[in-house]
Amino acid sequence: MLVALSVLAGCASNKSFVEGKRMLAEGKVEEGFAQLEQAVKESPTNAEYKAYLFSQRERTVNQWLAQAVTAQLNGNFDEAEAGYRRILKIDPYNQRANAGLDSLAMDRRHSKLLDDARALQQKGAVDQAMALVGQVLADNPRHREARILQRKLNEAKPHDALASPQLKSALSRPITLEFRDAALKAVFEVISRTSGINFVFDKDVRPDLKATIFVRNSTIEDAIQLLLVTNQLDRRVLNDNTIMVYPNNPAKQKDYQELVIKNFYLANAEAKDTANLIRALLKTRDVFVDDKRNLVVMRDTPEAVKVAERLIASQDLAEPEAILDVEVVEVNRARLQSLGIDWPSQVGYGLLTGGTSTQTGTVTNPTTGAVTPVVTPGVAATVASGVINLRNNPLGLTTFIANPALVLHLQAQDTDANVLANPRIRVKNHEKAKIHIGDKVPVFTSTAVVNAGIAQSVSYLDVGVKLEVKPSIGLDDDVTIDVGLEVSSIVKQVDFGTSTAYQIGSRAADTTLRLRDGETQVLAGLIQDEDRRSITKIPGLGDLPVVGRLFSSNNDTRSKSEIVLLITPHIVHNLDLPDRQISEFRAGTESSIGGMGAVVGGVSAQSASAPVAPAAPAAPAEAPAAPAPAAPSAPTMVPVPGIVPYQSAPPSQPAAPAAPAK
Repeated sequence: MLVALSVLAGCASNKSFVEGKRMLAEGKVEEGFAQLEQAVKESPTNAEYKAYLFSQRERTVNQWLAQAVTAQLNGNFDEAEAGYRRILKIDPYNQRANAGLDSLAMDRRHSKLLDDARALQQKGAVDQAMALVGQVLADNPRHREARILQRKLNEAKPHDALASPQLKSALSRPITLEFRDAALKAVFEVISRTSGINFVFDKDVRPDLKATIFVRNSTIEDAIQLLLVTNQLDRRVLNDNTIMVYPNNPAKQKDYQELVIKNFYLANAEAKDTANLIRALLKTRDVFVDDKRNLVVMRDTPEAVKVAERLIASQDLAEPEAILDVEVVEVNRARLQSLGIDWPSQVGYGLLTGGTSTQTGTVTNPTTGAVTPVVTPGVAATVASGVINLRNNPLGLTTFIANPALVLHLQAQDTDANVLANPRIRVKNHEKAKIHIGDKVPVFTSTAVVNAGIAQSVSYLDVGVKLEVKPSIGLDDDVTIDVGLEVSSIVKQVDFGTSTAYQIGSRAADTTLRLRDGETQVLAGLIQDEDRRSITKIPGLGDLPVVGRLFSSNNDTRSKSEIVLLITPHIVHNLDLPDRQISEFRAGTESSIGGMGAVVGGVSAQSASAPVAPAAPAAPAEAPAAPAPAAPSAPTMVPVPGIVPYQSAPPSQPAAPAAPAK
């Protein structure tokens, strides 16, 4: 009874095993593994079932894992999740699939944070975007997209200390100023009362400086910049509400001007070229180049560093690349025709080479009485191979011709041979790529050395197909290719003493092509044509008309070899041009990199600094009127005792003298 049950169980497990293998072959993976697991459960001691189940499951899991990871890296999170869960159906305890699901949840959260950060970047909220990117990098410091976005945000973030929220808010308020020949410090006092910003003047700022300025609805920052530039002054931010004003001369710049150190890690540009660009355009002297890390370090003002960032962003671009699909075909066509009869070209008479003879007797001529020795040829004097013995005399001499005596040629042969090479090579823009398909032939040379005898040396010649290309990829997806093609072969070997040389046959072409992306160009016409005709005939008889064909043999050989080059460029990626705000921007003045040209918002069309005119006699100041209440964003003008505001028309009544400034 037990034996019968075991036999039945074995039959059932074998059926499940066979059914599982069939389902796997048909692509029903989940159902197939279920059948295999059932077979293992029914026959737990069957090593074959276990080995097959484990090996097939491991192979399938690895394949599905690779597909899921690829989908996750490409941002296809739904496809990746489906792949991980499919793995868990056939291997519920697979650690890599469970870890993939955990990392997938984190990637989804990171993707949402980065999308929010990009939206904030578009709105100009750089600090808030940086905070979201920081959350991503806290979970995964090597997150590629987060690091790229962080770098872009750092480049977009102003380096000027005026970026502090409190000071920036005060400087962005609008103001209207109308002063003619007013004391400069008094004008700054007006701005201070309006904005709440403190101004500290260096001891070398002249107290007699005058300012003439007419600006309406301009920001306080623009007004300050205009006053500083027109009076050869500069500024430095000390804290959130204090600005230092000092003379703009080299000595004071060394004392007060704040410098910034910036490290530029380059991805594509050469560090030396970038450093030369910074020195040439920004006149920066403190530039360090680290070729090993492709790093450029510069020290300059925040405005110059900001200009350098845009310069490098427009230069550090990936070089265009293209794949060149090259097909080199060598077509050989040969035709051979041999018709006619080969007659013997010579008749010989004499002792066969190497023969010996032995005198065995004499013969007496009864008429003359002359005695002639009888010679018997030796063994080596028998008819040799390739010789026909026509007649033998007693002296061992023989008449012979070549064997066979007659050869009839009836041959016609056509040969077409194609030698094909089809390399694919990827090359950068303006870089050379070389292809050699062939052999390196050794050439031995002997050189006499004093007191040392003969010295042997060897060199190698490249024989075969050599192709050199240099693409130039245009922005319109046109590819200009400098092509150099050479096809060489050994014609014959030349021996000179103990030295060996070769006669090389070569066909070469150099040209420049301009092709569209995916366009195929055929370069042909490198032809070598050879026509040979030889006639072997019996003199006289071979020249007879018609009958002469019986006494001659004609051999005609025609060969033609042509080299054909087909080249097709495929652009992998072209130059990714930067935005206009990076490739074109204001860079300040000759004496101040990033100065007035870098003022945020610029100078409004209604704002201008009036030319300095000779000072007119001071008129009595009009009694200051009480300022009308206005909204916080409206332009403000605060009267200060002792300052004469500009009036578009003279007052109708003389104003009382202004009280002296306190």
